[in-house]
Amino acid sequence: MKVSSVAGPSSRICRPARLALALACALSLNLAADDWRQWRGPLGNGVAPEAKLPAKLDAQSIAWAIDLPGRGLSSPIIVGERVFVTATTGVKQDRLHVLCFNLGTGALRWERQFWATGRTMTHEKIGGAAPTPASDGQRVYAFYSSNDCLALDFDGNLVWFRGLGRDYPNASNSLGMSSSLVAADGVVVAQVENDSESFTAGLDALTGENRWKLDRPKKANWTSPTLLQGAAGKPLVALQSSKGLVGVDLVSGAVVWNYSEGASTVPSTTVSDGKLYVPSNGLTVLEPGTGAAPKQLWRSAQLRPGTASPLVLGSRVFTLNDGGILSCGDIADGKRLWQLRLKGPFSSTPLAAGGLLYCVSEKGVVQVVDPAKPEGEVVSELDLGQEILGTPAIAGGSLFIRSDRKLWRIGRASSL
Repeated sequence: MKVSSVAGPSSRICRPARLALALACALSLNLAADDWRQWRGPLGNGVAPEAKLPAKLDAQSIAWAIDLPGRGLSSPIIVGERVFVTATTGVKQDRLHVLCFNLGTGALRWERQFWATGRTMTHEKIGGAAPTPASDGQRVYAFYSSNDCLALDFDGNLVWFRGLGRDYPNASNSLGMSSSLVAADGVVVAQVENDSESFTAGLDALTGENRWKLDRPKKANWTSPTLLQGAAGKPLVALQSSKGLVGVDLVSGAVVWNYSEGASTVPSTTVSDGKLYVPSNGLTVLEPGTGAAPKQLWRSAQLRPGTASPLVLGSRVFTLNDGGILSCGDIADGKRLWQLRLKGPFSSTPLAAGGLLYCVSEKGVVQVVDPAKPEGEVVSELDLGQEILGTPAIAGGSLFIRSDRKLWRIGRASSL
């Protein structure tokens, strides 16, 4: 197995020849229409409207299950026939892994390993591979609690490596970092927010160098950036913190608007139909416009989320608290319509496909909820028997779930 490693300040950024890199970027890859390239999927909202997942789950629903080398809270991401997963190993969690599997068979295509250059100590529930990687369809970008960020091509060749912990030595917190990446329009957004040297950076997708860097509130923050469209279709990224939410121009890093009424530092904002569902003072729904602050549409204390982020499906919004109470609200006014107790506790965010909700508890129980029932109803369960803290992914008519030790594909088996 080929292993790539990075050690020492001199190798902080790897720059292959520009011509070779441009040629590699120009080569097209057959990308599936249902790629899942980031945490919570293509739109960052956890919804796969065209996916057809099984409603009834049992042991026969498992297409394949493969062993993983070490710890990981990050979600799998899927690009074409490739499934990417990150993990960390070692007593100090200082060995960083990126693994690529075949979607159809689960066979390992390649694995790359790197040494962490930043702080690796975390709370036992977070671990080193907490942030979910991202892809723009040209490369895969991985990020770790050690604030190491790297880019690989789809064959596993290193494009660049940034030790953000070395560049900004005070950027860490005592519990570990877990904000996931987003990547679009040639920019990779890394939210590195903590009690000391707190910032968010827009990294150049080709080189890893800063395109922009914003100072952020100095408080530990585990939320992830959210992509959305601004005025005239300009790409924006919403950054959430204890102070609230700001809309930032993805390309320039300029702040476009600001919501300053506070927000959670754990569950993240969800975008649906141009509206922002913000874990703020319960759940607050905002509508960005052309002004300096978004318009508040409604607020509900009854729909307060726990660790899991909000999910919007059709005319309903769903929040899940840590104990396992699923709440359903009307997106028109935030009125709570019903509550359903699931088998908790929960850390991962629910996903939606085919009108159903897929919720995975910390104890590894996958619960399928039909929200069309008058009070919601669990229509099937599958106990995977391992602790699962990360959010699943959806692609290829299947649900992809990982624990520290395994990666499962649940659903339609491919002919490949």
